[in-house]
Amino acid sequence: MAPDLRTRLGSVELPNPILTASGCASSGRELAQFVDVSRIGAVVTKSVMLAPRAGRPTPRMAETSSGMLNSIGLQGPGIDAFLQRDLPWLLSRGARAVVSIAGSTVDEYAELAARLSDAAGVTALEVNISCPNVEHRGQVFACDPVDAGAVIEAVRARTRYDVPVFAKLSPDVTDIVAIARACVAAGADGLSMINTLLGMVIDTDAVRPALAGMTGGLSGPAIRPVAVRCIWQVKQALPDVPIIGMGGVMTGRDALELMLAGASMVSVGTAVFHDPSACARILRELDDELARRGVERLSEVIGLAHEMRAAGRSMGTVK
Repeated sequence: MAPDLRTRLGSVELPNPILTASGCASSGRELAQFVDVSRIGAVVTKSVMLAPRAGRPTPRMAETSSGMLNSIGLQGPGIDAFLQRDLPWLLSRGARAVVSIAGSTVDEYAELAARLSDAAGVTALEVNISCPNVEHRGQVFACDPVDAGAVIEAVRARTRYDVPVFAKLSPDVTDIVAIARACVAAGADGLSMINTLLGMVIDTDAVRPALAGMTGGLSGPAIRPVAVRCIWQVKQALPDVPIIGMGGVMTGRDALELMLAGASMVSVGTAVFHDPSACARILRELDDELARRGVERLSEVIGLAHEMRAAGRSMGTVK
């Protein structure tokens, strides 16, 4: 029999654990001709802000040998357009919508949460706290436990009780567990990790930074070991908190690795740029990986590496 791939996004049950990663498929339209968006666990939207935003100047993407840098700047049409156009489209396709939100102040996050909480069909909120706090010297919310907690507390207070709130964490911190604890204490139902790492590429022919904004977020296979480490550390410290894992997932085996570290769900991002059907393919590959290992239910492998390490045992390798 095929493995039971059902998992839980807080209080919400998903048919399988494969999600899109925020920012890599907008609100799902771009993937619809390649993937039935109702068949994957959920579509995590591009981060929505209160007002329309043009984003940063070009060039704002650059390839690296094992991933890519982006410096998009949260370009988007704003919450009004999202509610009028994108959310209804997702619901018409039968997709589960996890809406990513971003802001420059705590009040902006709270207002976004309230607007989305009033809208029908929002499965969950993913709070992108990797934004500068304009009220605190431009420090990124995700890099300070107090600031991160303040955002999550405000969002949770303005969100319906039946809509899970997940805090998206940055790896560019000294102690990601401290940030995770602050978010959970503030009311987060779960955690998403990891966001991109800050990186830079220099064009050696032009002898200047390849990105107009100089630095950008690194994603792709290069960051997967960092994602595994972060998920492992947080799962070890907060074993009962659900985690959406992401970072360099290119195959079903990559997804399994993040789940063994402690993720209950996995978001696929950079892979869709060269394979728009990646979410469906990775879901099939994950199903095969579990079936080959005789796993009956996905829940059996979530965080399993912690148990195996403690017991000094191995799951074994299927050839």
